[in-house]
Amino acid sequence: MMKIGLTGGIASGKSTVSDWLRAHHYPLIDADRIAREVVASGEPGLSAIVSAFGQNIVLKNGTLNRQALGKLIFSDEKKRRQLNEILHPLIRERIKSRIKQFQDSGVRAVFLDIPLLFEGSLDQWTDKTIVVYVSKDNQLRRLMSRNHLTEQEALARIDSQMSLEEKRRRADEVIDNNGSVEETERQLQSILRHWNI
Repeated sequence: MMKIGLTGGIASGKSTVSDWLRAHHYPLIDADRIAREVVASGEPGLSAIVSAFGQNIVLKNGTLNRQALGKLIFSDEKKRRQLNEILHPLIRERIKSRIKQFQDSGVRAVFLDIPLLFEGSLDQWTDKTIVVYVSKDNQLRRLMSRNHLTEQEALARIDSQMSLEEKRRRADEVIDNNGSVEETERQLQSILRHWNI
């Protein structure tokens, strides 16, 4: 089974590619969804986050206050590292379990949609990697618009990740997402044909 890492940067358009793959029934493991699962109410991940950062990051209904946590960690490198130390082992374990499920079911290829693929050295789990790329100007504009952030807030989030230029250099294939959705989908289809999947 071929394992294909799919990554990009915040607001680079990676979810456009994931959505297309999902809609066309390609097996896909979404690390962001898994990250939400491991901090759901009653999960050990949420308890560990509360122990580390306090009760104020939980909403009245008992779920994680993502906005409060985001403000806390995007402005503090030490707290971001602490959060990663809590969550990454839980997320990795669940990803490994899903890979095994797909392998056991006999699929030819599975996509691992992981925003921090290179940062977390998870590209070592893959046979091939695809990076969804946009210019920094487009990334900044899209993130400010999508998340209603100031330029400073958006830049802090972009700069907290490995640069898209560096990810582009490490990738087996790059999808340039500066154009239309149709152009992005055409590039993806071309890669799938080239890799015969």
